[in-house]
Amino acid sequence: MEIKLTYTPPDQKVLQRLQRVLNCHPVIAGLLADKGITTADEAKFFLNPDYSRLSNPFKLKDMSKAVERIYTAVTNKEKILIFGDFDADGVTATAMLYQFLSLVEADLSWYVPHRTKEGYSLQLPHIEMAVSMDVDLIITVDCGIGSHEAVQAAAREDIDVIITDHHEPDTTIPNAFAVINPKQADCSASLEYLAGVGVAFYLIMGLRKVFRENGVWEQFPEPKLSEYLDLFTIGTIGDMVPLVLDNRTLCVAGMKRIRMGLRPALVSMARTSRVDMNKLDSDDISFKIVPMLNAAGRISHARICVSHLTCPAPAQTETTAALLDELNRKRRLIEKEIVEDIERRIAGDPSILENRLVVLWDSKWDASVLGIAASRLARKHVCPVVLLNSKEDIAKGSCRSINEINIHKILSETRDLLETFGGHAMAAGLSVRKENLTRLKPALAEILALVCTEKDFKPIRKIDAVIQIPDITPELVSQIDLLRPFGTGNPEPVFLMENIWVASSIIIGGCHRKMTLRDQSGEHQVEALHFNLSDTTCLPDFFSKLMVKLKVDRFKQNCVQVIVQDI
Repeated sequence: MEIKLTYTPPDQKVLQRLQRVLNCHPVIAGLLADKGITTADEAKFFLNPDYSRLSNPFKLKDMSKAVERIYTAVTNKEKILIFGDFDADGVTATAMLYQFLSLVEADLSWYVPHRTKEGYSLQLPHIEMAVSMDVDLIITVDCGIGSHEAVQAAAREDIDVIITDHHEPDTTIPNAFAVINPKQADCSASLEYLAGVGVAFYLIMGLRKVFRENGVWEQFPEPKLSEYLDLFTIGTIGDMVPLVLDNRTLCVAGMKRIRMGLRPALVSMARTSRVDMNKLDSDDISFKIVPMLNAAGRISHARICVSHLTCPAPAQTETTAALLDELNRKRRLIEKEIVEDIERRIAGDPSILENRLVVLWDSKWDASVLGIAASRLARKHVCPVVLLNSKEDIAKGSCRSINEINIHKILSETRDLLETFGGHAMAAGLSVRKENLTRLKPALAEILALVCTEKDFKPIRKIDAVIQIPDITPELVSQIDLLRPFGTGNPEPVFLMENIWVASSIIIGGCHRKMTLRDQSGEHQVEALHFNLSDTTCLPDFFSKLMVKLKVDRFKQNCVQVIVQDI
């Protein structure tokens, strides 16, 4: 399949100005310019962000109302229930708010629902549970923006609900005591990029201030915000929200906090996944730590994670980390079986890919891993993918999208066929009555055809800079590291190399190609690795175009690793 390369050379005047004031490599100046950074002040803040420019939490709609209600509940010893979600974002948000309110000896409990037995967000049975517990106040984290019926039921029982969420709201907002969601139409905080844990963090910022104004910290030691940045960073990177502005500021500090090894849960998870805490980066969080947290909610129960993240005992966290690792291994196996099943179906019936949309269901598929399976299939086949478990009368599943195709908006246009749906532009969950399953693909395909063109379905690779072999030095890579942490909204730079020859190569580990690359002159060489080759991957001796990333070799600190991305 043809890959579309996109590259926009930086404005040379901006590049030269940034290079001069920062005394940096021209490639770095170009990367900054590509991010819309044009002044020395903007560049210095990006490279060295600080707390002083964080947004005011009270710009979030209903923040004042929420913190005053929580302060009253704490003061009057009302029973508070923190209600979270079962993914990495939700469990870190739950743990964070629980730890903060525990400091002031609030009458406190927390609850995370079972993914398959209870489903997503606050529901009617949870209100019945809260009544049985004599709860006075429910605070949701990373969920609740669609829980209309549950909020109404809580009101009938004289239970106040404060919703903190970041998911896309529907046309109407639940009639809760307070709703803190930066994506509300009438919220002017400009914090739409926050994850659920980010909204919870800003709630803590607001609470800390109100507690200070009311003398609470005269009775209890006032915590530093930095104490919660490790959880903020794990949840933010795990939910793949943009690492821009306040998110970047807090994640830069959060990465330093994590490397300090102050939270036993994260130390044990790093050790179990063979990650060096001193060198841990955002890739380690995305591909090692977060999958372990998510696996609990998919294969067992996410409450394991909240208990783990708040546990002060290293020996106990070592045991739990081993359990999470085992659950993640099981998750990978289940996911692999589902993907292989679907690939066999596609091979036998290519019409499944018609209309640039895959919609499939099966009663045997584990609903808890369908989102991950859909992501893999969407990347491979370059089209939106919807997968559902059809065991019950109401099928439940997940969908994943590609490029700029907003799957949440497309689902909203077919809401008459859906029981529930919610999520983001690139990822959403949904439920459908079994009798409507056969109508789902035609309905989605019709909307897709109206809003998309052929270019929306081409794999796109953004090139950040064009480099030659002499450009690849340890100094350049060390300056690239100043742009970390990488992730959504701040992706790791991808470089284009042109007219490159392979001087020598060997296969290592059965599926990785180690190469010595040279330029046309033959005077310059560099070592490169191409990981996870398939049996059908060609092994050319010449590349007209080669996309690569540059890294410092973790085992040889003064050496550069060239990691091949696409050929």
